[in-house]
Amino acid sequence: MSNYQRYQRSIVPPSSQQGAVLIVVLLFLVLIILGGVIAVKQSSTDLKLATSDQINALLLQSADNANQNIEQSINGSSDSDAYDAMISRGGPFGHFILSDYSVENEYVFCFRPRDQLFNVNKTSIITPDGSLTSTGYCDSTESNDYISSRNTSMTQVNVSLTPPNAENEAFGSYSIGQGSSLISSKAFMFDINSTAVLPAYGNTKLGNIDCFKQTSRLHTASAADYTDTIGGCMAEAGVPNKIIYEMADVENQSLRTKCVDFGEGAGLLCTLPSS
Repeated sequence: MSNYQRYQRSIVPPSSQQGAVLIVVLLFLVLIILGGVIAVKQSSTDLKLATSDQINALLLQSADNANQNIEQSINGSSDSDAYDAMISRGGPFGHFILSDYSVENEYVFCFRPRDQLFNVNKTSIITPDGSLTSTGYCDSTESNDYISSRNTSMTQVNVSLTPPNAENEAFGSYSIGQGSSLISSKAFMFDINSTAVLPAYGNTKLGNIDCFKQTSRLHTASAADYTDTIGGCMAEAGVPNKIIYEMADVENQSLRTKCVDFGEGAGLLCTLPSS
């Protein structure tokens, strides 16, 4: 006696097979679209990072360029015009060294290397009572105030005396070996803030406030409103900016004799301009 097994094969209609293939193709299309979106977003992020790095490099270079020019001018030959401009009564350092009433003032000028580093006729003085002269501030509408003819970046320099600090060395500004009644040389400590900005990325005015006319002295700004400072105002206005702070010692050697060989011998006298 034989046993027979019968097998029944199920046959899927062609229309159902076509629907399954369509779903698979749609899934692949969705995956491809998602991959494309992710790639575009990644490229956009990379572009923003690269642009940000370029902006930071440009701002750093612009601000540092101003500081280097100031250092070279004051440390170079005392016979140069740049040295005379810096140390004269109308210059950023001479204003404080040669005037007793200017201790709390802030000296401001726009760094214009295409014309000359510093023009004594284009400066601003901020006084404690708020009065000031307004010829030295940078102006985003003036092409001559930009670092280069491309009108990309500009740098403003704010110079002030370093405020007293309990951590500073007592009588650190006096010459060694001299009594306080016979001072022939005195060092002055300055705060130099060079602020580089890119005006093309935003308005340098915050409402009716011109950010360039704000102070760089943090200890005089209102603690409740950081927009009182030039950096805070620029940040609030959305303008890319970078501030390089430098502390400098400038010594008045108008009556001091430079000695050699352990104090023996006479050197030349270095005199400051009379005006």
